[in-house]
Amino acid sequence: MRQIRRHIRVFALALLAFSGLSGAARAQGAQFNTSAPYAIVMDAESESVLFEKSADERMSPASMVKIMTAEIVFKFLREGRITLDDAFPISENAWRRGGAPSGGSSMFAAINSRVRVEDLLRGLIVQSGNDAAIALAEGIAGGEEPFAALMNQRARELGLRDSTFRNTWGRSDPQQKTTARDLAKLSLHVIKTYPEYYKYFGETEFTWNKIRQLNRNPLLTMNIGADGLKTGNIDESGYGLVGSAVEQGQRVIVVVNGLKNGRDRAEEARKLIVFGLRGFDHRPLFAQGDVVGSIPVFGGAQGRVELVAERPIKALLPRGSSERLTARIVYTGPIVAPVRAGDAIARLRVFRGQTLTLDAPLRAAHDVEQGALHQRALDAGFELIGGLFRKYVTGG
Repeated sequence: MRQIRRHIRVFALALLAFSGLSGAARAQGAQFNTSAPYAIVMDAESESVLFEKSADERMSPASMVKIMTAEIVFKFLREGRITLDDAFPISENAWRRGGAPSGGSSMFAAINSRVRVEDLLRGLIVQSGNDAAIALAEGIAGGEEPFAALMNQRARELGLRDSTFRNTWGRSDPQQKTTARDLAKLSLHVIKTYPEYYKYFGETEFTWNKIRQLNRNPLLTMNIGADGLKTGNIDESGYGLVGSAVEQGQRVIVVVNGLKNGRDRAEEARKLIVFGLRGFDHRPLFAQGDVVGSIPVFGGAQGRVELVAERPIKALLPRGSSERLTARIVYTGPIVAPVRAGDAIARLRVFRGQTLTLDAPLRAAHDVEQGALHQRALDAGFELIGGLFRKYVTGG
């Protein structure tokens, strides 16, 4: 049988338009900005993007890469491959390159000592210890290079398509790059997947080797509901921060990078946190299990399959905004029978104006069995004709 060509199919749905607001109110919503060269604000529950600026441009993460380092450790803990009470050695390499002699951020672990994994995690997260990051990499994978391979493999699994990791602690490397969007996605994954370990990001201080150090995240002391995550700063990246805060049950994730100093970093991150928590109205679109639409099925006993929302889908609109919401059902097709209820076969992409604000999975609402031979042949003919049309008429 002729191989079926795969195509990205899009169905556009007009959703909502909000108007009737004053011109002054609309202007207030439209004029929000930040001096950060790279920024994103994401609502945790809906995964809606509330604000973005150069969010898909690759940048150096500096010590914000330690969120990825921590994720690998959390995963090993969850799977029982290590425990919090396991002790890893502080090698000369970890001590010299990341400890007291390095002059960088350090938990000041003693050379040739053994440190519990839980203490290394606190050193990594609270004190931003480079020695802790290296010791964890050596203890889990035998070294930074194989640990970085684990980081890259995990990044692909988590859908961090624009991230490449080369070391565990943020050392300058022309190939170590990520984006604000990827850091937000990673942070949201950590918060939702590992609540028992995420708590370390909210600890305000940690003492090791009789040296008390405060958490470098300035948001934690601002009384705005912040409980994580991580700062970063090297010459190549400028000053950056990944933060999260909760207010009245709503959590937002904020990423900024490329700022000139720590004061600007703190202020811009605070402004974005407040904007995300207090500047939006919640608009429900679909409840969990609601039918969102339907798409064609190739060679099925039924010609279409209905799609349902995997989780409640809501949009957040800036207060004072009259932007129109539109949505598209996007899938790679044709969808070939059989299809099973619950299969993730499409996505709903919601746009606020020209901005992609939400990308939510859609699942098949019911089974579609394979059709009779004559039906499959008929569908194959339509697909062939459609493919020729796309190739020679539309250039698809």
